[in-house]
Amino acid sequence: MLSVLFALTTAAACAADPEGRLLLEANHRAMDGPTSGAQVVSYDYRAQGLTGTARLLYDAGHGSFLWDRRLGNTTGANGFDGETPWVRDLARHHYSQRGGDKVALAINEAYRHANAWWRADAGGARVEPLGCDALRITPPRGKPFEAWFDPQSHLVTRVREAQSWNTVLETRYSQYRKSEGRMAPHRLELITNGDEAGAEVLELTSIARGDSATTYSAPGNRRDAAALPASGKSSVPFQLVNNHVIVTARINGRGPYPFLVDTGGHNILTPITARSLGIGSEGHSTGGGSGEATTVNGYALVSSIEVGGARMRDAMALTLDFSPADVEGLVLGGMLGSEFLERFVVEFDYGRKVLTFTDPAHFAAADRRRAGTALAMEFYDHMPQVTGTFEGRPARFNLDTGSRSDVSITAPFADRMGLRDLYPLGITVTDGWGSGGPARSFVVRAGRMTLGAVEVDRPIAGLSVAKRGVMADENFDGNVGSGLLKRFVVTFDFGGNHVYLRRLPHPDEDTGKFDRTGMWINLAWGGMRVMDVAAGSPAATAGIRAGDILTEIDGSPLAARTLSDARRHLKLLAPGKPVTIAYRRGDAAAEASLVPANLIPE
Repeated sequence: MLSVLFALTTAAACAADPEGRLLLEANHRAMDGPTSGAQVVSYDYRAQGLTGTARLLYDAGHGSFLWDRRLGNTTGANGFDGETPWVRDLARHHYSQRGGDKVALAINEAYRHANAWWRADAGGARVEPLGCDALRITPPRGKPFEAWFDPQSHLVTRVREAQSWNTVLETRYSQYRKSEGRMAPHRLELITNGDEAGAEVLELTSIARGDSATTYSAPGNRRDAAALPASGKSSVPFQLVNNHVIVTARINGRGPYPFLVDTGGHNILTPITARSLGIGSEGHSTGGGSGEATTVNGYALVSSIEVGGARMRDAMALTLDFSPADVEGLVLGGMLGSEFLERFVVEFDYGRKVLTFTDPAHFAAADRRRAGTALAMEFYDHMPQVTGTFEGRPARFNLDTGSRSDVSITAPFADRMGLRDLYPLGITVTDGWGSGGPARSFVVRAGRMTLGAVEVDRPIAGLSVAKRGVMADENFDGNVGSGLLKRFVVTFDFGGNHVYLRRLPHPDEDTGKFDRTGMWINLAWGGMRVMDVAAGSPAATAGIRAGDILTEIDGSPLAARTLSDARRHLKLLAPGKPVTIAYRRGDAAAEASLVPANLIPE
């Protein structure tokens, strides 16, 4: 009987607090004293198998903040001055964060630091109860987050918030004790996507009054960490392999090693390269890629990275087997990512197959005019992002030279805009393979797309069907890869927040072409292994199955071809003209007659 009465009383109390005001007032009282002015909160920090320290500086009046972290041999920082979020990357380079949901996330964090929910109007936020002890709060210009409160103490126990790249962060607060006149959690656990084993742990060591004159804006960048010849410019040839830009790089003066150049990636050493150079790696961190699987990487300090005459010293790199040889058909030494590229103006001349690095101080008005049409560029973490349209719908596109595709449309955007219904002709296939494993899409021939003011006619578009991973992220709408970018000379002015496009009169022959067999192939001993076969495709009709090893096409041995050349060949087969495919299935050899077809409209 008592339990029934308690339940009725609790229900009545919840009904009497439809806007969560009583819960927030109880939390205000529980904190036992207002916080004002600047604060400095210091922590011991454990994450990714490493230990270190973290420090939070914030202003309790308006919530502007600055985090500074040291973890093992890595350092990082991020902040928000009330207008612009920023980040310091592994190479100690600062840049603004206005792409994706970065502004909204910074506003949310500032809202919580200022305890704006205690104000009479909850700081203008929309507050929705989630039962008796939890609220969903959406600050002005922010995004929804959920907060849970202990039913006895009314102190915050956890905050759950959707973050960038389709992740969810849950922050748990515990071990409250009074510090500097108010209650403060002495233990924070940051858990991403429910991975409790990979939790980041912060344990409070001190709280102190801060300097009211603290500046929360990004510091200026050093210019001495990167170097070019006296001319201020350096060019190096590249290979286009599977639509990936591959250059040769020297690490710590040794090499050369083939490196993939990826505007959407990081500086990476493959484990075999790190071992060959005697470079140690420490820690481990979980990441993802174009597929739905996760990857694990460590961190290594590199004395120098040099490509042509462009050089960077004292660089922190990830160690990650991001591209096994069977996926790209060659053994890569690593990746040249944002930490290197952001130091320069970088021109990708897909026509001449030349990569040019220019000192930003030498990138004059005449160079900008010559570079082509300028597009304003923002950063979503390390990823450059521009606005445009897709089939007349406003869209945000990441510019990712590490992608082999024309454009990959995220699953949320495709669903929200009803794009699948626009295309009666298309095919569901594996159309990519990256560090996250295979990526599947409904591939179509789009009608019209724009990047800024630049029109792109009839690109190949993969409408993602991903439920997890980056292609299920709601904070961008499409990922533009080298399959589309190779129609242009593309110049990235990272410091100037612009990218320039100059159309090529004669792009590569396979530009805008899609595989005409319905197979995804990777490298195998003696030929190419079929990894996936699309239902109803020419390969399926010919009886080819996943696991088969292709050995010849029309008598031409595949063992003599590169993987990139073989994939290109499948795009350029003449529709309707049969080809003979020789293959192995287990220990048995067989042949099939395959009739290539346009799987999407030409």
